[in-house]
Amino acid sequence: MGKREKNIIARRLVHSYLSSIISISLVLLLVGFFALLAVNARSVSNYFKENIRISLVLSGNTEEARALQIDSAVQAMPQVKITRYISKEQGTREMKELLGEDFLDVFQTNPIPISIEVQLKADYFSEDSIGVFKRQLADIGGIDEVLYENSVIETINSNIERIGFIVLVFILLLLFISFVLINNTVRLNVYSKRFSIYTMRLVGATKAFIRAPFLIKAVFQGLISGLCASCILVALLYVVREQFEQLFAIFDINLLVAVLAGTVVLGVLICLVCTFFVMNRLVSLSNDELYY
Repeated sequence: MGKREKNIIARRLVHSYLSSIISISLVLLLVGFFALLAVNARSVSNYFKENIRISLVLSGNTEEARALQIDSAVQAMPQVKITRYISKEQGTREMKELLGEDFLDVFQTNPIPISIEVQLKADYFSEDSIGVFKRQLADIGGIDEVLYENSVIETINSNIERIGFIVLVFILLLLFISFVLINNTVRLNVYSKRFSIYTMRLVGATKAFIRAPFLIKAVFQGLISGLCASCILVALLYVVREQFEQLFAIFDINLLVAVLAGTVVLGVLICLVCTFFVMNRLVSLSNDELYY
């Protein structure tokens, strides 16, 4: 009978420990996921900014040699990330794919001009910077029009700032919720051993001596939970990479490693801090308070 009771107690302890690990791991997984989005928010923002194309339409009588000179001059500008030279023939082919083979029948001559598509660096993606860019293009000469969606630029800039603020508030809220949830999990786990703690006090054990094994256990609990959360996060990122390879390319590997390490450290710190405060309370309980 004694052996059976010991087995039951051992199973309950294992189940309690595993449930704590699972609960903390899931909470840390959420924190790590949103932290990963937050630290890569700039990269995602830059990706969208740098993929907005500005079309430079050259004068109709511009010869190819002069057009290539203009392309080289534009590409050398500090705010330009990349240019794409579109010759008259290439532009005609693209228009045929878009409008059909017979779209030129209504014209006596080919109206498609030489053009250059420009992608700006993210730091210059603003209305003021584009205004400066247009004035610099006027100094080069040979450019009839500069075409871009002004509303798209304003929408992206305003929405990115708004989304960044919302994500920051959400992460702070999530950290608070994570602390509360993990604190409750640790408190219940430690509180179940309050009678053992009281027995240790009766035999003269100091508070530091009583706290030590629980704090060590908290470190291992936070470490295992953090590692589990990091492994699950890596698995999710692997799935993302398989399905959305272009999106995954935006993520900074160094920031990814920092988030994974931070998730483990956060798990250890929260478990350690929560256990410390819970233990401080338990080692001070009176005999009557143990039952309430």
